Amino acid sequence: MAERNIDFDKITDRRNTNCLKYDFAVKRGMPEDVLPLWVADMDFQTSSYVQDALIKQAQHGIFGYSDGQESYFEAVKGWLKKHHDWEVQEKWLVKTPGVVMALALSVKAYTDPGDAVLIQSPVYYPFSEVISDNGRKIVSSDLFLGEDNRYHIDYADFEKKIAEEEVKLFFLCNPHNPVGRVWTKEELETIGDICCRHHVIVVSDEIHADFVFQGKHHVFANLKKEYAEWTITCTSPGKTFNLAGLQTSNIFIPNQKLKNAFKKQLAAAGYSQLNAAGLVACEAAYRDGEEWYQAMKKYVAGNIAFTKEFVEKIFRA
Repeated sequence: MAERNIDFDKITDRRNTNCLKYDFAVKRGMPEDVLPLWVADMDFQTSSYVQDALIKQAQHGIFGYSDGQESYFEAVKGWLKKHHDWEVQEKWLVKTPGVVMALALSVKAYTDPGDAVLIQSPVYYPFSEVISDNGRKIVSSDLFLGEDNRYHIDYADFEKKIAEEEVKLFFLCNPHNPVGRVWTKEELETIGDICCRHHVIVVSDEIHADFVFQGKHHVFANLKKEYAEWTITCTSPGKTFNLAGLQTSNIFIPNQKLKNAFKKQLAAAGYSQLNAAGLVACEAAYRDGEEWYQAMKKYVAGNIAFTKEFVEKIFRA
C-alpha cells in the first residue's frame, strides 16, 4: 500500500474543526485573519498509514481502556534505534499524555517546594510555568548570542548557578526550542559532566529530535553510561507526525528509583493509560510512517532554504 498524504502543497482548511490556532485565535486576542505561527503544529495531513489505523479502530467502535502491546514498544524502539542510534529497553518506558506533563511530574518527583530548577533561557515557556506553578524556584543560565549569530552555553555561569542555587533538577531542551540549536556532542558532554559532578538530575526534552537539518542529534542519555542513570528522556511522535492532539509521549527512565518516583507522581495525578487513539497512531507512525516522514522533512528543508534566500534578498535590496 502506497503512502497517499505526501502532497504538502495541498491546503487543508482547519477552520471549524476545533483547531486551537485557527478557531481560538480571536478568543486569544488575535485578529481573525492572523497567520497563526503561535502554535507548534503543522497544517499537513499526517501519514495515510496513521489515518488508516485510526479509521480501522473507529470502525471497531469500542474505545475502552487500552494499553500498548509488544508491537507498540517495538515500533517505538525501532524508530529510536534507526533514527537516533539509541537502544531502549521496555522496562525504562513510562507513557504520558505529553512532554509538558512529564516535566511537571519530574518537578514534583525530584524536588521539594522552594528547590531550584535550572533552565536555559530563552526556552519554551512551559518550562518556567511547571516550575513556578509547583512552588519551585526558576534559575536560568541564559544562552548568549555569539559572533557567529548562534546561541551558545556559558559553562562557567551554568556551573556557578548550579552550585550557588543548590540546583537539583535541570531541564535540557535538546534540540533547543526556540533558538534552533542542535547541541553538539562536546556541548552536551560539558554540561553533562557538570551535572554529574553536582548530582543534578536531567530531564531532556527531545521532542524535536526528528527535525534536525544540519548537524546530528545526540540523545543525551546515550552519550555516557553515567548520564543514563540520572536522566529522564522525553520523546513523542506529536511534532514529527503532527499528532499533538492525540496526547502521546514516551518517557524513558533507566534508573528504577527515579522511575518509581516519577510513576508515583503520575498515579497521584489520577492518570493511568494513554487514550486508545493515541496508542494506535503512535504505533502506526513509527512502524509505517518512514516514507511520509522523509518526504515531509525534504519539503520543510526546501522551504527553509527558499525562505532564507528570500530574506537575504530583502536585506540586500
